[in-house]
Amino acid sequence: MRRLPSLNALRAFEAAARHGSFTGAAGELNVSQAAVSRMVRLLEERMGFPLFERRANALELTGRGRALQPGLTGAFDAIADSVERVAAMRDGPVLTLGVGATFAVRWLIPRLSAFHESHPDVEVRIATGGAGAPIREDWTCALLLGDGHWPGYEVEELFTADMLPVCAPALARTLRRPEDLLSATLLSVSHWADEWPHWFASAGLAPPASKGLSFGSYAMALQAAADGVGVALGAQLYIADDLAAGRLVTPFALAVPMGRAWYLVSRPARHREPGFTVFRDWLRAAVGSPDPEKKRPPERAPAV
Repeated sequence: MRRLPSLNALRAFEAAARHGSFTGAAGELNVSQAAVSRMVRLLEERMGFPLFERRANALELTGRGRALQPGLTGAFDAIADSVERVAAMRDGPVLTLGVGATFAVRWLIPRLSAFHESHPDVEVRIATGGAGAPIREDWTCALLLGDGHWPGYEVEELFTADMLPVCAPALARTLRRPEDLLSATLLSVSHWADEWPHWFASAGLAPPASKGLSFGSYAMALQAAADGVGVALGAQLYIADDLAAGRLVTPFALAVPMGRAWYLVSRPARHREPGFTVFRDWLRAAVGSPDPEKKRPPERAPAV
């Protein structure tokens, strides 16, 4: 059990410490100066030491008062923030979705309006995440790129990560066969450095000695490709909209599976939440994925 002094007295002291006077605290708390002075005096008696040095025309914090005030200010600010957040909450379902930045920009956000039109009552909150980021407790679910191994979570595969070369249309006209890539500027993503060697091996070629240019995310690499800087490897999911708009083209049609996929990752305890169920159903429809329960083959009796 918490053994706290009077919260009113703590508020009076904290306000007086910030304003440097009982008069300023009284105006903020909408009480009299005498009431503030009395509450601070009672707090000092409760704690057993003075918090202010009272002078004729000044009010100064003691050493213990200076030590106490920052923690109280932070605590009251946190309480005020919590109250404001709760007051601003909607009554409908809330979906907090952890997602990598590139996936959000390249696929999810352009399609969120369709989800909102179908489910305007669901409040969607996008949180920054990714394959290397931990799944936070406040997330309803996450859309993550990986090998499907998240112990303790429900995992449903959505998209495979097949990669193929993409570049600006003008650059594509100079590339007639895969061997031409050996002398091109190759754009890669720093945390997936094995992608180009894997693609060249699938094409029956040795990778070039040049490292090309490396970027911190697919979003940057693909933007550089669209700007004509070089040739990037793009997951079909990431490049579909750019291919349709003509911003990027594929000089060669060799799509190579990279052994990864995007998954819907969730805790079983979240599955009954309305926001999760409608988003999962919408997501399955958007990617053309059937319900895993409906496509699961019937169990067979063990052989004897």
